[in-house]
Amino acid sequence: MGNVLVFFCHERMCRQIGELCGRSPHAVRECLLDSSLQWEFERGLISEAQLLSRLEEVLECRFNLTDLVRATADIFELNASLPPVLQTLKQQGLRLVLLSNTCLSHVNFIRQKWDFLDLFDHLILSYEVKAVKPEDAIFLAALKEIRCRPEECLYVDDIATYLDQGRRYGLQAEVFTTTAAFVEKLSEYGVRLAAAPHKNN
Repeated sequence: MGNVLVFFCHERMCRQIGELCGRSPHAVRECLLDSSLQWEFERGLISEAQLLSRLEEVLECRFNLTDLVRATADIFELNASLPPVLQTLKQQGLRLVLLSNTCLSHVNFIRQKWDFLDLFDHLILSYEVKAVKPEDAIFLAALKEIRCRPEECLYVDDIATYLDQGRRYGLQAEVFTTTAAFVEKLSEYGVRLAAAPHKNN
């Protein structure tokens, strides 16, 4: 999902959290991203309330939970050219499965702003399966939901190491760069859309 369907900015997240507690973005990054805390959250090992408590302890401040959740989640920009492509794929009868490292706060925020997650037949979310890419458990969960042989499935991601892991499980895998390049790549797999997105997308 990240940097494919939505673009995100960790720097914005750290700045927004810092503004709530009077700490620098660098200090927030150290305790949230450079430590294991964000990964624990994305693995579903801690709740939003527990995240708040941990941040308060390390940053020596107090947060309002609603404000903190928004600061951590309001970091996304929609790749508006891609949902129409997914809608066309869906109309052509193709099964769509989302595989994403994410957390409850981010998914809830995205659902409130956009409806593209409704296009998917199934969502494999790291915080629900208690594992993150490229760990085996999350790929095994995805393989159960694609409902086809691995070699019949095209896995698209923006991170090469995740694609390498997908290939180890027999998935066809391609790096995502732009929507236009994705559409062109689909045609190489025999999936043709009526109209390609604008080349700048």
